[in-house]
Amino acid sequence: MNIKKHIPNTITLLNLLCGCIALVFVSHDRFEMAFFFVCLGIFLDFFDGFFARLFKVSGPLGLQLDSLADMVTSGVVPGFVMFKMMQSSSVYMSEGYLQFFPYLGFIITLGSCFRLAKFNIDTRQTDSFIGLPTPANALFILSLPLVLEYYSAESLMVLEILTEKWVLLLVSLFSAYILNAEIPLFSLKIKKFNFKDNALQIIFLAISVLLLFFLQYLGVTLVILFYVLLSVINNKFLKK
Repeated sequence: MNIKKHIPNTITLLNLLCGCIALVFVSHDRFEMAFFFVCLGIFLDFFDGFFARLFKVSGPLGLQLDSLADMVTSGVVPGFVMFKMMQSSSVYMSEGYLQFFPYLGFIITLGSCFRLAKFNIDTRQTDSFIGLPTPANALFILSLPLVLEYYSAESLMVLEILTEKWVLLLVSLFSAYILNAEIPLFSLKIKKFNFKDNALQIIFLAISVLLLFFLQYLGVTLVILFYVLLSVINNKFLKK
């Protein structure tokens, strides 16, 4: 029995387990623990591919497992988080059609599913991404309730924005759009060890570290937005 060939798929299944555990924590409004397990799942998601290449056991089964695990960890979990946030913002809407409003948070899950299916058949995304990857989108969405929890006491604006149901709907729609938008995002891989060829990546990583160090969870939100914005600027101006 070749144990090596089962290691990548086992890591992928652990990613799926992390997503399932995160769902349980979200159901109990324990968003920080959910964030932790999603981060752990994303970490495992990186290493399943690494070990598959290392042991030369890549195959169609691993590809399908990876997408299915990501669908839970980076698709269902953020959709459920948005559902819970919308539910909290809509507690007074117990009657009429607005009682179904929180379910619109699962637009994120639908967008993630479409993104993952498209990614499996898109040969253009081997070295970089077109549209925001589902793990990055998941971190963005899961950071929102934590920003609300840790910053709303300091900033009334944060409280007003992240508890407004229509703002949350716009965030959900934006999330589904940016996952599938035909927007090339620059690769974070450093292939040549010199500043000139990697200036964009180095600047992004340096600013990201500062944002995360000083702003913690708010830094996560800003890093993802900064990544998309910098990619758009790079596509429009810097490449020229």
